[in-house]
Amino acid sequence: MATIPHKPEWLRVKIPSGDTFRQVDAVLAQRRLHTVCQEARCPNKAECWGGGTATFMLMGDVCTRNCRFCAVAGAREGVPLRAGEGADIALAAAELGLSYVVLTSVDRDDLADRGAGHFASCVRSIREQLPGVKTEALIPDYTAAELTCFAASLPDVIAHNVETVRSLQWIRDSRASFDKSLATLRAAKALGALTKTSLMLGLGEKEAEVLAAMDELRLAGVDILVLGHYLQPTQKQLPVVEYIPPAQFDAYAEAGKRKGFASVVAAPLARTSYHAREAAEPSAA
Repeated sequence: MATIPHKPEWLRVKIPSGDTFRQVDAVLAQRRLHTVCQEARCPNKAECWGGGTATFMLMGDVCTRNCRFCAVAGAREGVPLRAGEGADIALAAAELGLSYVVLTSVDRDDLADRGAGHFASCVRSIREQLPGVKTEALIPDYTAAELTCFAASLPDVIAHNVETVRSLQWIRDSRASFDKSLATLRAAKALGALTKTSLMLGLGEKEAEVLAAMDELRLAGVDILVLGHYLQPTQKQLPVVEYIPPAQFDAYAEAGKRKGFASVVAAPLARTSYHAREAAEPSAA
């Protein structure tokens, strides 16, 4: 049996606290909203909520897929969709004073359009109620046809995660693949949005594989790349294979910039929506 490495100090996070953190928690509870910060046990919850930001998770807290790295609850069917979800998120964003709203969702393979229409309607609600606020949509692996519903109210950034290198795609649900994800990113780029994806490190990938994945992502037109360290959420998920030092993240960031990404966020605790507004700004290029 392989020995699980000891978590280094630079991957330890502080306990959530503070008035702003409690305000975010209260607003989310009042509006009956879910966040990926809570459901996926994101290590940046203390920092982001302490700064008054959160990533809203649409269509409930039950996912129809079963990825081996994810702590979000799974089942064959998700919860009923809530018609006013987009409006409630807009109200919460206004209460929190957000200028940049990040939306993600569980996978909803139990729905005819896999939830694309509901996702797009939530973006539209925020656009209509908060016209000065920018939006980022971290979407499932929607097809080009499913993505057309976003055309009428295009998010500023459309993100979709390939999650890991080609050789490790088995950690995802069997319905996902690197090629399907590339197709989603190409289709999102064709709509005219900035596109973004993330890779998790520490699962046994080789450096050459990470660099090769970068090349494929650039060929698909991806603008923003995020590299973060995988952390085992609970004992039910995959263990970490090795801990990648911060210096290697720095090296990957430099490689990504040389390959032409407009922005690269690479740090052990980085996640797709971590410092999302800064990554999407032209000055970040």
